[in-house]
Amino acid sequence: MPVKHKVQKRQKASAVEIGADSVARIALSESGDLVYASEGFHALSNAAREKGVDFHFEWIELPGKQRYLVGSEAAGYSAAPDDILSLFSGGVLQEGSAEALPGDIRHPDDLRFFAALSHEMMLIVDQNGGISAANEPFRMMFASGVDMGALSPMQLTDYVVEEDRQTVLDIVQADDTGFDAGGAPRMSAFEARMTAPGGEPRWASWRGRWKEGCLYLCGRDVTEIKAQQEALRRHEKQLMQAEAIGRMGHWRWTIGEESMEWSDEIFRIFGVKTDEFTPSFANMNAMVHRHDLDRIHQAFQRAMITGNNYEMEFRLTQPGDGERFVRCEGRCARNEQGEVIALYGIMQDMTERMLYERELKAAKEASERAYAAKTQFLANMSHELRTPLNAIIGFSEMIERQLLGPIGTEKYIEYVGGIRESGEHLLDLISDILDMSKIEAGKYALSPEPLDIAEIVKLALRMMEGKAQEAGVSVEVGDMEAGEKLALQADRRAVLQILLNLLSNAVKFTQEGGHIRVEVLRREDGITIKVRDNGIGIPANKLAGLARPFEQVSSSYTREHEGSGLGLAITKELAEMHHGSLHIESSVGVGTTVTVRLRNL
Repeated sequence: MPVKHKVQKRQKASAVEIGADSVARIALSESGDLVYASEGFHALSNAAREKGVDFHFEWIELPGKQRYLVGSEAAGYSAAPDDILSLFSGGVLQEGSAEALPGDIRHPDDLRFFAALSHEMMLIVDQNGGISAANEPFRMMFASGVDMGALSPMQLTDYVVEEDRQTVLDIVQADDTGFDAGGAPRMSAFEARMTAPGGEPRWASWRGRWKEGCLYLCGRDVTEIKAQQEALRRHEKQLMQAEAIGRMGHWRWTIGEESMEWSDEIFRIFGVKTDEFTPSFANMNAMVHRHDLDRIHQAFQRAMITGNNYEMEFRLTQPGDGERFVRCEGRCARNEQGEVIALYGIMQDMTERMLYERELKAAKEASERAYAAKTQFLANMSHELRTPLNAIIGFSEMIERQLLGPIGTEKYIEYVGGIRESGEHLLDLISDILDMSKIEAGKYALSPEPLDIAEIVKLALRMMEGKAQEAGVSVEVGDMEAGEKLALQADRRAVLQILLNLLSNAVKFTQEGGHIRVEVLRREDGITIKVRDNGIGIPANKLAGLARPFEQVSSSYTREHEGSGLGLAITKELAEMHHGSLHIESSVGVGTTVTVRLRNL
């Protein structure tokens, strides 16, 4: 422990010289009275000694309100008392009543006034953790309505939540010498959650210093700051998670600097570690594909000159990991004068999407080639098959009519009829395939002309009359005004084929004794044709696929009826070629309604 010497007046003094590193102020009047002095360590010297001596000063107040300044030499100094006193030009150290030095707020009255204005909490805590004194802000925050007499027996830890008590105890029960090994004042700093009885916990930040076995603490409420910090951490975590999900990171580059700012996700995109890689243009350029470097530099230069937003894609070359594709989108940051001072934006890993698009494109091209080959094959085969089929049908019809003479056996006539019917059916299938192939190849040419749809409907009914009679099904046309002309600019062959396909399906799937009704409705920009039947109907789960090529309802009953499964598909395509649509409504056992809408070409 330093030796303490009570300084007495020796002779008249004019000043005390202060060391350059001192933060204190000591002044003596010409009469030797002390003008002002502050506590703490100070280096003092006079003309008689070239080397200053470190002193620690403390004020002592005795009964009668007299105060004395007591000086203690620093540890390791063994000067005699007279030698110590000779450091002063004068020795009157009793406190006077003069004001503090100009411009320096150190007078005790001033300090007490400022302390009263402060909202910071102040405590004096003994080594056992007991509160010996507290200021008004502390009492208002945690001990509202408690007088000092009730507060003094309280322990500091009484106001600390249980999880933080041990941290506080470790500090207040530490060595209370007040100085570290080098002789400098020992400071303590900590944060703890504190609460009044029955109140919500609040965060408080404390700074303290030991003096004569007591810990002087000064603290402030940092609950709002903690909440903001926690919100910031939460938002940063959410941002990092969102960037990881989207494989996207953010970056920023201040113009003129070599280094860049990268988020963690960009490090992952580039395949480097945050503690082993320094983001910079030079390091980034070393990883970018050489064919993409010029494009990146040009984009950045244009942004700096024009101030416009930009986006680009480039490749990364990573040993052992192949190429990676990155999409970069950037913006410009400006100062108050409108000058571009920084570039910032996002980088997104597009590797999986690019590879998927490549595979999808390759698969699409392969599919289109295969589809084109199939279409070409069907078109060629259909064309080649129609010629012999026409011959088969023609010759069988001549034999059936016995145009060149009678046939000896009547059974042959029956067989020849079967040959003709089978040939006609096969020709219908091949015609459907040929039409579908032309439509898919985009070679089904329409020849628009003014049509009277009422006449086309009558023609289609005459052509289907025989099949309807054979099936025992009646066909009727909805009421139309006498002489009404339902005009439409359309392709005659296509419209007739649409009607024949719809009527053929209705006859095919309507049981004997059923009926079919055809309605033609005028619309503002075209015509709507409805074909209703009370046939077997179609299950709801089969409706969506009926208009696809070669699609058929696979029930045991409907499969008894022959067909290519192209009728509705061709009808739908022809309707769409007339800027129209096809819609099917059906219920099993109730019937089916097919609606086709056609618009003027």
